[in-house]
Amino acid sequence: MGNNGPVNELITPPTLRPVRGTARCAVAALALAAVAWTARALWQIRLAASGMPASGPPDQGDGRHRPLNALENGYHLVNALGAVAAVLCAITFLAWLWRVRDNAHALSGQPPRHAWPWVYAGWLVPVANLWIPRAIVVDIHRASAPGERLPRAVNWWWGLWLVGLLGEVGLGATDKVIARAYQHVLPLLVGDAAALGAALTGILVVRALTAAQQRPRPTAPPQQAATPPR
Repeated sequence: MGNNGPVNELITPPTLRPVRGTARCAVAALALAAVAWTARALWQIRLAASGMPASGPPDQGDGRHRPLNALENGYHLVNALGAVAAVLCAITFLAWLWRVRDNAHALSGQPPRHAWPWVYAGWLVPVANLWIPRAIVVDIHRASAPGERLPRAVNWWWGLWLVGLLGEVGLGATDKVIARAYQHVLPLLVGDAAALGAALTGILVVRALTAAQQRPRPTAPPQQAATPPR
């Protein structure tokens, strides 16, 4: 005998990896990085305001370095703490990015456009690091919220990140940065402001993509099975 009644067939939404915890860690680390970059910029302003000591820059050339004063020692400490904050930020952001990338794969059913090594290498390989990380984030958003407009925060985050990245080119050792702060502080402050803006807009990116993946997923509408003829 055939089944004469309707059969409701529902497609179960894909099982996603939890991302709320890693998102909170990434947001906290980005906020910490923002504080670190702010402190670094303020210390550079203090160096510029104090003026170059009569003894000249810390790096005297030919491998000679003079003793640092209290302000310069303080900048070394601030810079070291900023480096620690940057490492924590990178670790937590990549951990979050890996999870939302896996979820995007589950939601779309399609393999990611960029293979998994690019989640890490995309930040390090010259030239490729100018576009691949943003492309990964864009692909995640498209899979997580198909048909929706890319959040503006993504473009702001990436543009500011690139400005900050280019601002770090050629800075050299901390003592050389101190010398530049004494003489030409403005380019340093522009780079710090860009890095600060990238950290703050990065928080918005993390929140937007996390929220997109935490939305309830609708199941397929019930389908009525055909009634076999008697």
